[in-house]
Amino acid sequence: MSTPTTTTGAPRPLTLAVVSAGMSDASSTSLLADRLTGAVREALAPVPVRVERIELRPLAHAIADHLLTGFSGPPLAQALAVLDRADAVVAATPTYQASYSGLFKSFADLIGADVLEDVPVLVAATGGSARHSLVLDTALRPLFTHLRALVLPVGVYAATEDWAGPELEARIRRAGAQLARHLTPVGQGAPGGSGTSGTGGAAGGPGPAGTEAAAGGSGPAGADGAAGSPGADRGPAPAAPALPATAPSGPVYDGTAVPAFADLLAGTAR
Repeated sequence: MSTPTTTTGAPRPLTLAVVSAGMSDASSTSLLADRLTGAVREALAPVPVRVERIELRPLAHAIADHLLTGFSGPPLAQALAVLDRADAVVAATPTYQASYSGLFKSFADLIGADVLEDVPVLVAATGGSARHSLVLDTALRPLFTHLRALVLPVGVYAATEDWAGPELEARIRRAGAQLARHLTPVGQGAPGGSGTSGTGGAAGGPGPAGTEAAAGGSGPAGADGAAGSPGADRGPAPAAPALPATAPSGPVYDGTAVPAFADLLAGTAR
């Protein structure tokens, strides 16, 4: 993502929209959203971040009215406008019946088809036990994929027992760092990575001047070195083996023809 700037040329703050469907003022869902927000801001430092919270509990009546009448009052319209200008989204919901809450889904039904297109989204959920942790992959991820968002591979599920141990905080930091890597402006390098002048280095993969190095890969100056690929000084890659002149009668796996099922039966009969 290129560096967003103002009319004066100074970098403008990145806008992080935080959607929380917690059902009480001090819910574990809101707490998880707060922790994730802090992790993202810490990973993005010193890039300025403007956080805009969308608490769905105070908007419950407005959401229901909009679903019934098609009109939204000013508070709901402002909440939807936050998503329209967001550079990234953190979305957290409690788990009900192995899925997101009805309030969360009702709000999602009001989001325009193109509002979240190509916007990085970090999904999170809370629940009473770890057996509901698949809600991230079975409910939240398909929902935001349908909205054309870029759903991060890492999500955070927090069961009741997770709050007592340090593992949850480690997962929160990891997810925050991954979202930050999707937002780090070009030329500043991803958090945890390094690169020399004229270098684009992915996290953990430095490269020499004039080189773009993927994580774990390297290449000579002026070359692109992908992970596991030969550099320019290693000579041409070996030629692929020649295919047989006649097509095999069955499928081919790793260059070896597999006999057709009828041929196997014939061999058994013999």
